[in-house]
Formats: sequence, structure tokens, C-alpha cells
Amino acid sequence: MGSKLLAAAVVMALSAWTITAQAATTATAALKDPAGLDAGAATLTQGPKGVVVHMTVKGLTPGWHAAHFHEVGDCSPPDFKTAGGHVHTQATHVHGLLNPDANEAGDLPNLFVGADGTGAAEFFSTTVSLDGVDGQPTLLDKDGAALVIHANPDDFVTQPIGGAGARIACGVIR
Repeated sequence: MGSKLLAAAVVMALSAWTITAQAATTATAALKDPAGLDAGAATLTQGPKGVVVHMTVKGLTPGWHAAHFHEVGDCSPPDFKTAGGHVHTQATHVHGLLNPDANEAGDLPNLFVGADGTGAAEFFSTTVSLDGVDGQPTLLDKDGAALVIHANPDDFVTQPIGGAGARIACGVIR
């Protein structure tokens, strides 16, 4: 009877280890407006080839807004300039998802905000990681990263930020 109990314990331990080993790395970002008020949240989940981003926003102007990953995890108000520029690789400093010369790792699709000031988006980025997989820039490096929402949509081509305008919401990715 003792060996059966030991075997069952080993199977349970291995099962728990397998589940833990397969658990995805996740991070969150609490979005704030320039006054420090809640502007939404984002959850980022590492996949085998990139990061899934699920974002909800509130209190924003209706219409399309650019969203970008910025290179420093600092969202000091009032203009969030402390978040630095867009996340990029050593070789790529060219902006725009539609730019024929490539794009920065921090470039993301636009977010639509409805008439009530709320919006939601879910997208996948193959250009960044949370845990350094595939040599992509990691959002959880020593100085962190931020998710920034801009006042205007990104045209995905114009340098340096696609005409996105002012930074209106920011969240440190943790």
C-alpha cells in the first residue's frame, strides 16, 4: 500500500510541475490619464511567438487612438515623456506597421474608443516578449516598459510616431 501512495504522490507532483511549467508569463499595466485618474488596464500574456495584449480603456475622447510600447517603465505625469521612445531592436528605429523599411518593436495597431469614452482591443505582437523568447526585446527588462495611448491614430508610416500626437494615457508594464 505504501508504494502505491508514493507512486500517486509522484504522479501528482509531476502533474503539478507540468502545469506550472506550461503556465504563461503574464504582466499588467494600469493605465492612468495625465491627472492620475484611472483610464483602463491591459493584460499581456506571453505566447510561444509573441505577446497577446488585452486592453480596456475609459474616459478617452471617442475615435481612433495610437497605442505603442515605450522603452521605459515610468509614467510620470503630466505628459508621460519619462516613458521614453518606442521599444525597438538595436537595428530598427523605423516607425510604422506599414513602413516598407520595417517597423519598431513598440508599434501596435490603433485602438477605437466609442462615443461613451470606452474601448477595448485585443491584439498579438510578434516583435516583443515578456521573457526574452526568440531574442525579441523584453518588456520586463531592468528599466521596464510602458503602454502609451496617444491622442490621435497612428498612420503607420509617418516618422517618428505616425502622427499619433500627445500621450494621453500611460501604464507601467509589471
